[in-house]
Amino acid sequence: MSLVLDSAAQDLLFREARTVGSFSDEPVTEEQVQAIYDLVKYGPTAFNQTPLRITLVRSAEARERLVRHMAEGNKAKTAAAPLVAILSADNEFHEELPHLLPYFPQAKDVFFSERPVREQSALLNAALQAAYFIVGVRAAGLAAGPMTGADLAGLQKEFLDDDHTPLMVVNIGKPSDEPAAFDRAPRLGFDQVVTTV
Repeated sequence: MSLVLDSAAQDLLFREARTVGSFSDEPVTEEQVQAIYDLVKYGPTAFNQTPLRITLVRSAEARERLVRHMAEGNKAKTAAAPLVAILSADNEFHEELPHLLPYFPQAKDVFFSERPVREQSALLNAALQAAYFIVGVRAAGLAAGPMTGADLAGLQKEFLDDDHTPLMVVNIGKPSDEPAAFDRAPRLGFDQVVTTV
């Protein structure tokens, strides 16, 4: 059975898309990032919560501060990427729920009055949104290089606050013409993953 999405779009988003470590010099514009967000904001989350926060690191000074917190193997590619985003979870996302969930505004207090509950929900749902963001970057014809190899506590102190938990750093741009360092790694097959009960 075929998918509704045409084969070229399937390739762009999944089959031919790769995590890349080197990019061309072509800049990533604010308009491109806005178009990406305006698409991926429709991805589903629990209670329509929107805990993902995106910090775009554009200035040379901010980039230097960011690179200091990256794992050794991620420093050079983060320094050279056209755009870098820090993705984090807002643990105070519940304040927006009366607006985002107008038919159930009391969800803010009924389900999310306690911080540990909010942190767990923010982490899961911001991670979902981060995955949508990566697919959105691909939909824009760009490549994403998501990385968790960083001093996340250091990133939080440097760029965020105690209400925001960093999830990952994503390098974004047009891929360079250099061949990929590695062939695509294997994936598990359908029968290894899916169980019918």
